Amino acid sequence: MTRPHDAAPAKPLRADALRNRARVLQVAEDVFAERGTGVSTEEIARRAGVGVGTVFRHFPTKESLLEAVFLGQLTRLGEQAAALAGSQEPGPAFFAFFTLVVDQGSVKNAFADALAAAGVNVQAVSSGVVGEFGGALMGLLTRAQQAGAVRADIGVTELKAVLLGASRAVEHVGDDATTRARTIAILLDGLRPPATAQATPQAATQQPGR
Repeated sequence: MTRPHDAAPAKPLRADALRNRARVLQVAEDVFAERGTGVSTEEIARRAGVGVGTVFRHFPTKESLLEAVFLGQLTRLGEQAAALAGSQEPGPAFFAFFTLVVDQGSVKNAFADALAAAGVNVQAVSSGVVGEFGGALMGLLTRAQQAGAVRADIGVTELKAVLLGASRAVEHVGDDATTRARTIAILLDGLRPPATAQATPQAATQQPGR
């Protein structure tokens, strides 16, 4: 299957067309998060207040719309990681970002699964964005390790694997907020240096009550 293209058109869009495209993307992201990736393009057009033809002019297929939303989310995460990398408190910045990624994981997993089911090579379409994300993640991890907040024996490759597993674990928990928070707290404790983790055994049980 040919990969759907949602990249910027060859010629610049008019201001109103740019607004419509941005509106469709935002509404699509909200609707997909609320109702899942199976929602129809017609419903997205209705919620965005545009005709379905407008949606298809910008995103010729449902897969191209899913891809655009998916890549937009990854891009924003990379930008947030890069911004947090300059924090004066590297440890809290790292753990805040880890929690953010895991919290959003179930939505991104749904997009990736839907694209894969449609025959889209998710790894190929997201390679550029994922590369940027990895660089920003490296910055966050390195500074947190230098501050002694994160164990020194983990690299970006292992961290990505932990993030993926953590996202699936939290997705499995579902909407149980207490269990969700405790699960994330336990995972975070495993990323801390051993001595720190042993000194704070109550971390996993204290977080839900914040």
